Amino acid sequence: MATTAAQHDEAKPRGRAGATFAGSISFENVGFQAGAVHVLTDISLTFEAGKISCLLGPSGCGKTTLLRLAAGVARPTRGRILIEGQEVAGPTRFVAPEERNVGLMFQDYALFPHLTVLQNVCFGLTALSAAEAKVAALNALERVGLTEMANRFPNRLSGGEQQRVALARAIVPRPQVILMDEPFSGLDQRLREQVRADTLAIIQETRATAVLVTHDPMEAAEVADRIFLMRAGTLVQQGSPRELYNSPVDQGAAEFFTRHNQLFGTCRNGRVETPLGMITSKNVPEGSEASILVKPGAIALANAGQGFAAFIRDVRFLGDMQRLNLIVEGLEAPIFAEIGKGVTVIPGTVRNFTVRPAGVIVFTSC
Repeated sequence: MATTAAQHDEAKPRGRAGATFAGSISFENVGFQAGAVHVLTDISLTFEAGKISCLLGPSGCGKTTLLRLAAGVARPTRGRILIEGQEVAGPTRFVAPEERNVGLMFQDYALFPHLTVLQNVCFGLTALSAAEAKVAALNALERVGLTEMANRFPNRLSGGEQQRVALARAIVPRPQVILMDEPFSGLDQRLREQVRADTLAIIQETRATAVLVTHDPMEAAEVADRIFLMRAGTLVQQGSPRELYNSPVDQGAAEFFTRHNQLFGTCRNGRVETPLGMITSKNVPEGSEASILVKPGAIALANAGQGFAAFIRDVRFLGDMQRLNLIVEGLEAPIFAEIGKGVTVIPGTVRNFTVRPAGVIVFTSC
């Protein structure tokens, strides 16, 4: 069987990235204002040394601005930023970006088109002699599997290759911290997953602290040790991916991570009566209106006479699961359920379903 160029490239042995000493980054009551617009308000958080953190949130919430402040390409209008306990930005002190020992990766890779791959990776190694910089750059290119492309220009590379050059340039100075602003968003799905896995493996080898900006909750959940969820310039919630998925702080946080079916009802004796059955509502005051979010995966088939009856209006095959569009008496809008691909369900029939309590979140309705 013939071997493709991509397969050959993956099969080639690569060097190991040089290790560094990771540094933590702390924000203390940081704010950033552009004219009359408050882009960030009272941000206090710490990216732990040697961990992979994700800044997660919708476009325009302030993620990239926070990353720029950490890098030193912007200055906070209030508060302090510290790297490994040393203040790098504050009311009376500001350390230039090149003095922070921070590596940067951008969404568009920010490669210089007039420089070769090797020259791009060498760029910024001004403290080394030309010979030393070349050796360090070639070592970094070896680790990302691009030694043979050292003399090519960026326009001769694929998107994935350009991303790997950007990574080599970020790790070559052995920074304490690597900051990444949606570096995988320009790649197609299959390539994105492979390049992301390679990038994280290299970062873990360097033992650097990594901060990834993303608007994709599944990407954050897959790669992060800790997620920082932002909204409108503020920090909404922080925690492990499991904590944010299972225990969102509010309805907006819950809906950001996954699609839900939403129901409403009044809390009576710690429960809410709904067309899907009784829902426990421990955190909702007696007599208050409750907003109930039911994950599609929490709705499961039940035996006849159990749970609630639903008319199966439509079935969509989604690889490892099937998405059902259900009509339930007492609900104006259809609801969605997700079940395993091996279960036989027929559109146009009525089946009984039940709701798993672990997939239900109840909030006081606003």
